[in-house]
Amino acid sequence: MNDKKVKTNSFEAWVLAARPKTLSGAAVPVMIGLALAWVDAKGYHDEPFSWVAAVLCLLFAFIMQIDANFVNDFFDYAKGTDDRETRLGPERACSQGWVTPEAMKQAIAITTCVACMVGLPLVFFGGLEMILVGITCVVFCFLYTTHLSYIGLGDVLVLLFFGLVPVSITYYIQLHTLTAEVLIASLACGVVIDGLLLVNNFRDRDTDRVAGKETLVVRIGAEATLNLYLSVGIMACLMGGVFLLRGNVLAFVLPMLYLILHIYTWLRMKQIWQGRKLNKCLGETARNIFVYGIMLSVGILFG
Repeated sequence: MNDKKVKTNSFEAWVLAARPKTLSGAAVPVMIGLALAWVDAKGYHDEPFSWVAAVLCLLFAFIMQIDANFVNDFFDYAKGTDDRETRLGPERACSQGWVTPEAMKQAIAITTCVACMVGLPLVFFGGLEMILVGITCVVFCFLYTTHLSYIGLGDVLVLLFFGLVPVSITYYIQLHTLTAEVLIASLACGVVIDGLLLVNNFRDRDTDRVAGKETLVVRIGAEATLNLYLSVGIMACLMGGVFLLRGNVLAFVLPMLYLILHIYTWLRMKQIWQGRKLNKCLGETARNIFVYGIMLSVGILFG
């Protein structure tokens, strides 16, 4: 059945399958990495900033995010964890019949290849080690959905592949070095984006438990997860204290707007507690992450 009357394998179906709202999570780490590189290229390293490399980094992040969404859609459908009757989260393309499984498999192959082709020229900017980075991103894109998310390692992968890897590598491609400031900013970014996974798994904790999916939320419980959700926002803002060491007050203060929004969403999570209404908190968290990225980037550039 197709509740939204979306024509199978149509353009609309593929847009829904790509989940464009998730692209902000892919953009934020690259945005922060580019802001850090821009300032340091002009102020410390006196090296040219490559706009070509910047665009390629953004495109690679976007395509890999879409690829990850397709992989998640297909394999969760194949495993039976996207049951239409019990699913609480946003609808998925394969389970809704918007995209056929065979077409989704072909799309996964295409987006994976396109991501590799887009990322390959980054070798000219960052060196041959970029090939290893690209391969690692692709491998863990598949491992997350097929295995690692089922054993509670999803949050670790978010810290790595939505924090440490994209922020640090984006910076490294521009300046061929890394600093303690960049590494701390990378981890702070990963912590912020992990809030999205925490809300998602908090909402699905009961169905995940039944399906044998031992997410971090299933392991530590609902109350501890709420405390952790609040803590990641506070922790990320405190980690921004690294910018104060370089005299940049603005990069420390502006993200506090994110923290206000984050606390508000946390209070809504406590009030709603369970069910589909938590999807509102999921949307708010995605918005908060984007606000964090904008505020921190602006603070870095103009502080």
